[in-house]
Amino acid sequence: MTGTAAVAEPDPTPARRRRLTAEIWIVLGLSLGRSGVYAVVNILDRLTRGPLGEQTAEINTSQADRSLLDLTYQVLSIGFALVPVALALYLLSEGGRSAVRRIGLDGSRPGKDALWGLALGAAIGIPGLAIYLAGRALGVTVAVSASGLDDYWWTVPVLILAALKNGLIEEVIVVGYLVERLQELRWRVAVIVMTSSLIRGSYHLYQGWGPFAANIAMGVVFTCFYLSRWGRRRVMPLVVAHTLLDVVAFVGYAYLPASWLDALGIT
Repeated sequence: MTGTAAVAEPDPTPARRRRLTAEIWIVLGLSLGRSGVYAVVNILDRLTRGPLGEQTAEINTSQADRSLLDLTYQVLSIGFALVPVALALYLLSEGGRSAVRRIGLDGSRPGKDALWGLALGAAIGIPGLAIYLAGRALGVTVAVSASGLDDYWWTVPVLILAALKNGLIEEVIVVGYLVERLQELRWRVAVIVMTSSLIRGSYHLYQGWGPFAANIAMGVVFTCFYLSRWGRRRVMPLVVAHTLLDVVAFVGYAYLPASWLDALGIT
């Protein structure tokens, strides 16, 4: 793989290696690793209940029966979910180095980042929908209800914020942070790509085997792009792509006519 080389650093000392390993476990345990463990337990629960094709997974659900209280809970949930992102960036900024510049989360290339984000979103979104529909047809994927929110004035903005939250959490932690730390530990690129991709797939297991496989493939594409000469170690295009994918899924599910969703096999 041709990529932009990381900043040359000396091999980590044993003490540094132990510290980085513990740090990675802590960050993952507070974020996507934790979600992955819960998703594994959830899929085991589902498999013992009956066919996956007859089950439903709901996301973006209401948290209160009163509009303003529900909005408050939604905003709080999104805000606190981003704390591990802040932690990962803080840890990457040791020694005074800018973490947002280190992993390309800055706004230095808005046009190129947006174009790459659109291209990656299309490259992942269309095959991803096909895999989801195939999984539903084969009965190995649950029906995903992408928006369980009631129709309030704030529903669309909250769904967009939820999509942005997902993009930031997943791409900053499972790509930017994890790749940087594993490379510092001198892991091989192929192992880093597969580790990142398997973690991404793991926390989607609650949706069934189709989304699990699709997200592993997405992880391979995104991590390889990040390390390539096109990605230039920038997560911003990945955040853009991921956010767009989730906005289409969340808002589309909430507002497309039921007949369209039925035709797509989504409901």
